[in-house]
Amino acid sequence: MSEIIPVERIENQIYLIRGQKVMLDSDLARLYGVETRILNQAVKRNMERFPEDFMFKLTWKEMKSLRSQFVILDKKFKGRKHVKYLPNVFTEQGIAMLSSVVNSKKAIKVNIVIMRAFVRIRQFLSTHKILAEKIKELQAKTDKHDVEIQAIFEAIRNIINPQVKRKREIGFLR
Repeated sequence: MSEIIPVERIENQIYLIRGQKVMLDSDLARLYGVETRILNQAVKRNMERFPEDFMFKLTWKEMKSLRSQFVILDKKFKGRKHVKYLPNVFTEQGIAMLSSVVNSKKAIKVNIVIMRAFVRIRQFLSTHKILAEKIKELQAKTDKHDVEIQAIFEAIRNIINPQVKRKREIGFLR
């Protein structure tokens, strides 16, 4: 089933909005092989299945933020600078509910791959958190005077949580 769509492609279409991992209606429609408006019509006819923790509409500010933060999304919205409707976004539970609303064999297969992608992301985040906790424990056990070990811990911390370096501004600063 995962031959349909690589899980990595789906993982790249999962965004963090309002503290939740979500997918855009246009991405889901493309994966299901239907037009976005058709997907949204099916959802509208079945609104009782989609409470706010399953699906919500982006605000203009969130959409603008997505456009500026992600180059991929900027390309996606390129021909749609003046979007008439704000996109819907679906949480993992909302996506699971979509398979019953769209109701096609392809939608069911795609949903299985999407659910696997959400599970992989959850496992990765869990592993990342556990690793960070173990490093903190080890660091607390080392002698504070051992500079070399502290440098190793700092390097590992930088690998796990890379800090974005700001480019030096050119010109006169006020």
